[in-house]
Amino acid sequence: MTDRIRNILRELDQTRENLLALSDDIWLSIDHNNTVAMREGADFKEKYNEKMAAFDRLADELSALVQKFTKVKTDDEPAIPTARTAAATERVIRDLDQKEPHSLDEDFTYKRPYGFRLEDEAHSDVVTWRRLYTLICHQLARRKPQVFKQLPENPAFISPHGNPGFSHDPKVLRWAMELPDSLFAEANLSANGIRDQLKKLLVVFGIDTKTLRLYLRQDRDAEV
Repeated sequence: MTDRIRNILRELDQTRENLLALSDDIWLSIDHNNTVAMREGADFKEKYNEKMAAFDRLADELSALVQKFTKVKTDDEPAIPTARTAAATERVIRDLDQKEPHSLDEDFTYKRPYGFRLEDEAHSDVVTWRRLYTLICHQLARRKPQVFKQLPENPAFISPHGNPGFSHDPKVLRWAMELPDSLFAEANLSANGIRDQLKKLLVVFGIDTKTLRLYLRQDRDAEV
């Protein structure tokens, strides 16, 4: 039963990501030179965002309730992963290197992650983009803790509308993802939204974006 519960919780996160991707797809499909289409699109986005916010709250509450009662977590790895041993890292790298690597310049709509390699550290068996985002943030926090602590004040992570990508107050975020040092990240992002955040993060941390290799699940496992 544990595996079934874990799969259901993961599917809940995947549904969120798919709904965000759908919203992006519909918005991009609108003729932005057509005033009527733009108005209708803006009205749709406003209503869609309201429904998504309600769904996020309900999904969070449902997931937390199930995890608390069953003691089953969505991922087997610890909430705050530590650096792997050299031998463990080599095993993961060998596993990943058998698959096709992808870069941050690609479109990841409706695609599922399997793992990643960032310079000399690697992780596999990643199920959601949110989990991949979490793991990379933890890795960056270990590398440069001072830079990490200053992310909430970094203008690179403030949207044109003034919405923060990182904060010490989870209440100012739509879907707060807990990170080290009492920091939270906005996780209400599609796969491509997470991709864009990762690009900015690597630049801020002085890491070449080409050193991040992403690995995807095969189509039959992606549930696209």
